[in-house]
Amino acid sequence: MARTISYREAINEALAQEMARDESVIVMGEDNAGGAGSPGEDDAWGGVLGVTKGLFHKFPGRVLDTPISESAFVGAAIGAATRGQRPVAELMFIDFMGVCFDQIFNQAVKFRYMFGGNARTPVVIRTMYGAGLRAAAQHSQCLYPIFTHIPGLKVVVPSNPYEAKGLLIQSIRDDDPVIFCEHKALYDTSGEVPEDSYTIPFGEANVVRDGDDVTIVAIGRMVAMAEGAANDLAASGIEAEVIDPRTTSPLDTETILESVEKTGRLVVVDEASPRCNLATDISALVAKEAFGSLRAPIEMVTPPHTPVPFSDALEDLYIPDAQKVLNAAKAVVEYRR
Repeated sequence: MARTISYREAINEALAQEMARDESVIVMGEDNAGGAGSPGEDDAWGGVLGVTKGLFHKFPGRVLDTPISESAFVGAAIGAATRGQRPVAELMFIDFMGVCFDQIFNQAVKFRYMFGGNARTPVVIRTMYGAGLRAAAQHSQCLYPIFTHIPGLKVVVPSNPYEAKGLLIQSIRDDDPVIFCEHKALYDTSGEVPEDSYTIPFGEANVVRDGDDVTIVAIGRMVAMAEGAANDLAASGIEAEVIDPRTTSPLDTETILESVEKTGRLVVVDEASPRCNLATDISALVAKEAFGSLRAPIEMVTPPHTPVPFSDALEDLYIPDAQKVLNAAKAVVEYRR
């Protein structure tokens, strides 16, 4: 039975159900339990935005607070994964990847390839990303394109509560390293989510909305922006097909190409910085594989190539919104050679 819960609750429920199902699943990170060893209430916060709250008492000894050293606890999680555990480590903000990246891209993802396919490293690294919470330049970036660049690493970018639960359970059950990217501005959004456990396969995009006039591919939080634009476009007689890839690695190229071959037009919406992001990657894919189907130049809706501003007004201008998506879609539909 489905009921309405938040993105935050969907992630918490996925963790709880997998910890109940499999004793090898453990959770670790800074303040996951609220500051172990210090005075006060255990599990007072449940992580910086409350995602893991309630798990500490429900699963004694399996929710671990760590020192403020991402290189240490991400490395420990990877080591535990090689010894039979299924750790879910929380990298509080994706912006902190610089201090633990070697453990991920040069160690964990290489094990399967360097040891003749005999090594398994079932580790999930949950991390927050994205602008919109007035958290400034060091806590607001969209760095999933950097992880997508690494062979052997699976990258998940859920767009709503239903996707978050199903994709996180799939991530925990996967035998390879997974980066699970949670947009911090989505935690309080709600949607229908089944109570029972379920998985969503990697590499299978969700066609959020059908349409024949233009394809809009959107990543993570941008899916809602694309849906809003598509609804407004429909009022003016333009039917947009909205695709949520769900995972950027593996990427469901087949669904994207089939859609563009039908509509002849493409808009890609990506909150990541415009150079070498998913928008450029998907645009290059379509230009190479479906060039003959294109009836207009590809449009990319992205932020400017600057750090995320601290000013509220500038941050709002920085983030792609539904109006920018609508303008881009109209531009490609109305394009004439």
